[in-house]
Amino acid sequence: MQTVTARLIVAISSMAVMGVLVARHVDLKWIDLSCAATVVMGYLAWLIPSTQTTAEDAFRYYMLFGTIFMMSANLFFNLVFRLSVLTSATILVIFLCSMLFSPPLSLGGSTVVVLFYISCFLFTSYVNWKLNKERYNVFLNAIEAAHQHNEAQKRGEALERLSNTDYLTGIENRRAIDRRLRDYWGAWTNEGTGFAAILVDVDFFKKYNDFYGHQAGDRCLILVANALQEALTPFNASLGRYGGEEFIVLAQLAKRDQVSTLAEVIRSTVERLNLVHDQRRDGQAVVTVSVGASYTRPNSGPKLERIIDEADRALYSAKANGRNCIRLFNPDDPLSSDDNENIASLLRMAVKKDLVKLVYQPIQNLRTGKLEAVEALMRLQMIDGTPISPGQFIPIAERTGSILELGLWAIRRVCTEMLAPGHIPLSSVNVSAIQLKSRGFALAVSTILEETGVKGERLAFEITEGIDMEGQSDVIRCIKDLEALGIRIWLDDFGTGFAGLSWLRLFPFDTVKIDRSFLQDTDQPHGRSMLEDIIRLVRNRGHKILIEGLETPEHVALMHELGIEHGQGFYLGRPAPVADFKDLAKLPAAVGR
Repeated sequence: MQTVTARLIVAISSMAVMGVLVARHVDLKWIDLSCAATVVMGYLAWLIPSTQTTAEDAFRYYMLFGTIFMMSANLFFNLVFRLSVLTSATILVIFLCSMLFSPPLSLGGSTVVVLFYISCFLFTSYVNWKLNKERYNVFLNAIEAAHQHNEAQKRGEALERLSNTDYLTGIENRRAIDRRLRDYWGAWTNEGTGFAAILVDVDFFKKYNDFYGHQAGDRCLILVANALQEALTPFNASLGRYGGEEFIVLAQLAKRDQVSTLAEVIRSTVERLNLVHDQRRDGQAVVTVSVGASYTRPNSGPKLERIIDEADRALYSAKANGRNCIRLFNPDDPLSSDDNENIASLLRMAVKKDLVKLVYQPIQNLRTGKLEAVEALMRLQMIDGTPISPGQFIPIAERTGSILELGLWAIRRVCTEMLAPGHIPLSSVNVSAIQLKSRGFALAVSTILEETGVKGERLAFEITEGIDMEGQSDVIRCIKDLEALGIRIWLDDFGTGFAGLSWLRLFPFDTVKIDRSFLQDTDQPHGRSMLEDIIRLVRNRGHKILIEGLETPEHVALMHELGIEHGQGFYLGRPAPVADFKDLAKLPAAVGR
């Protein structure tokens, strides 16, 4: 009997486990049915052995303890009420049927057992009826809570993806890239796993946007992002949008040589898209990118920002070398060296520390020999007094944006120390494209003129021809605002850039300064013919002419022969501080002969 009982317990346990397993893998309806069937089968497994015994007491025990199955159907399983009652009623019927095949009991014993079963059936059904609704609601609430938890978790994951994804291109945004960059930096500092940071800038994207429209511009960025994403897959590199038309690529690479290979893949991938861009006017007619890369090295410094700064400097070098090219950061590159970064730091404090000053180069009327104007030239020195060449610090000032502060400082200084005291009737100041694109530049100049009491007619702004003005509506608008103040607009270095004729066509300049390079071969017939052709072109457009670079008496004699009225050069006068121009009586002597 003990063996049989043990087997029954094992069978019931197995059925319960089966019920749990079923409950995990099927829906709610089948869970209830499985539990009800388990209870009935358990009762059968419990009751059948008792029918095989002739011991009246043993049989009675089996029948009495069998009520546990009836109660479990009503009280212990979260079944639908009708299913619970049906299950317990089935057990009751099975019990009544079993009495027909079991050893006979006395009439009183049979009556007691039957009444006991019926009482249990009625009582447990009543309790189940009272509790089932509340219990079932709790069960449903638990399921709903679990469902809501899963939904909330999914929404959280979706929001997390959204916060790390660029809204336009679908690639990683700056937030995600910054986090990945910190992870790569940690792997570099802790384990020595090198990685590259590569900045990618779409060339002349503003022109593309202005001409083709913002929707076409968005489509261009999407196509570039998709193409780069596909091309970078074999390299296991991460692509992100760093802002505007700039992308960033991060890749863990074993060797520095692999960086150049990856950068070239990026450049060539975009070029092969053949997206038409015929407004750039630099010899290309498709969308291209400039690529600047930096790779971790032992002496790259302890700060994470350093590698991005180096990639940015390499990108600037790529742009300065004609765009649609790649540049890997090189500390010895004059356009990206650490020395130039020291100059960039120096420029930020130049005005406050009085490290920058102006000198003035005379502009002479060649017919009268009188000094009619000067050109203000900026000079910079280090803290120890060592001078820095303008050809070195001016590009850095433009790249870092320091030219905005320095430019306004130069305009104010010209007005206060040269024009307001009346030392000279006219002074020109060089103005860069960055200043002309700066919002509020014309208003700032107007404020300076008002505060210093200088009329706009006494100030001229020299704009280099190397800036392509076509399509630059903000530049043209700023120039017209400056002209409305009375400021004269001069075209500087004419003949050296790629957009000179476009400038002459788009804007009526007061004066055109012909570059000094055209004086080098004037002793040869072809050189003189070239200069004469340029002079004829400018005269036919109705502009005044000023030729710079007059360094010999022969140059001056040639100007007289060609009928040029104004000249500038070392022969006529070298750049000098304002003190040399304070005495108007000394002006002719200040002009070299």
